[in-house]
Amino acid sequence: MNNMTRRGFALSGMAAAGMTAACGNGVGSNGANEIDARVDATLNFLYSEYPNTTDLRDKATGVLVMPVITEAGFGFGAGYGRGALRINNTTVDYYSATKGSFGLQIGAQQHAHVLFFMTEGALSEFRRSSGWAAGAGMEYVVANEAGNMSAETTNLLAPVIAVIFAQAGLKVGATLEGVKYSRIIP
Repeated sequence: MNNMTRRGFALSGMAAAGMTAACGNGVGSNGANEIDARVDATLNFLYSEYPNTTDLRDKATGVLVMPVITEAGFGFGAGYGRGALRINNTTVDYYSATKGSFGLQIGAQQHAHVLFFMTEGALSEFRRSSGWAAGAGMEYVVANEAGNMSAETTNLLAPVIAVIFAQAGLKVGATLEGVKYSRIIP
């Protein structure tokens, strides 16, 4: 049991160190180009592995892509990632996603997620806000065990649809509740 606790603590420490490295301010870097390249790769993966998501893409007024969100927790938890908002397949803004939590948790994970804004109103509200927080009312499209992603007609009526995929790590589950999105200059 002690070895498990130490291992979990070590993994959390490594993930936290990785998150700190990922939080660089971008001074003197080509941050925008790196984010755009990761967004392109993420969308290519999403649409090739889960072709049903192209229905969401075709109906969405905007798409926020977070290629890598790194989360770690040992009692207290945190998560961070950077991505881009695209309208008509063109990057219009860059965003960070941050998350904090407290409770019974241990481990680290990474995942990608994409928010599909299905109405002009939802997209406008997101872009006007100084810091938009994802809430419990968001609709999720999930991968089933066969690797298919289903977008039911009822989901297509939601103003914002979240797709979480490419999970890796030792922390169980991923949710966007409590994630705050803020506009950044990479």
